[in-house]
Amino acid sequence: VQLQASGGGLVQTGGSLRLSCAASGSVFLFNAMGWYRQAPGNRRELVATVTTRGVANYPDSMKGRFTISNDDAKNTVYLQMDSLNSEDTAVYSCSAGLKLGDRPYNPMYWGQGTLVTVSS
Repeated sequence: VQLQASGGGLVQTGGSLRLSCAASGSVFLFNAMGWYRQAPGNRRELVATVTTRGVANYPDSMKGRFTISNDDAKNTVYLQMDSLNSEDTAVYSCSAGLKLGDRPYNPMYWGQGTLVTVSS
């Protein structure tokens, strides 16, 4: 499975950005995709996940300003980010893995990160 992320860049505080991640290869090996982020000096944190059926999940800390969606026909997942602030500056990485029932999402494959910088 190969994952190609795009859409990162520089945005002003309060602005929006949309990230994309296209999967290729053995896409039948996963049933969900997710976005993580890691800011300098911080641990990597989950931003959002979505199943191939379109069921989205967010940690409580990410609810409200982030919207994940997928286009199953294109094997692509999107992350719409609104009302960005400096604390959102991070490397955002997409992943593909398994979401089984109520179990936590298990990422198995990773794409390269894309840098999002929010300037004041």
